[in-house]
Amino acid sequence: MSATRHIQHYQKDKALLTIKDNVIKEVAAIEAQVQPLDAWDEQAITELLSQDINKLLLVSQKKEVVGYCLYQQLFEQAEIFRIATHPDYQRQGIAAQLLEALFAALTAQGGESLLLEVRADNVPAIALYERYGFAVIHRRKGYYQAANQAPMDALIMACDLNR
Repeated sequence: MSATRHIQHYQKDKALLTIKDNVIKEVAAIEAQVQPLDAWDEQAITELLSQDINKLLLVSQKKEVVGYCLYQQLFEQAEIFRIATHPDYQRQGIAAQLLEALFAALTAQGGESLLLEVRADNVPAIALYERYGFAVIHRRKGYYQAANQAPMDALIMACDLNR
């Protein structure tokens, strides 16, 4: 039986609270684990959240951040910058829970469409996004490049929130 999970929404007016509560530190720690080649550190996340249009959606369990979504909403359009689950909690529906909470928040604020970018080799994430109505609208050839690795395409996916 899994513990109760809580969803919290943070934005600029709560930025000091997030730092005090170590939320940004926990998000940066997950970033380092799931995005080892391109992790955003505490400073980058804090700077991102200092802008009114950027927001952080969290899933916590036992007072620990287990998943997050960093996103931006500008009028009717939104974009997911990052969505991730702590490796110890993957495959437990946390990313789906984040997407559902995000869809609810965006539609309540007049959101109409949502964009994201995903590595073309991230098959589990692509399957999840497709389950939630996302479709590939563009492919960036060789976008992700790292030393000693073949370039990987990026897929731009979009979802109509009014479906």
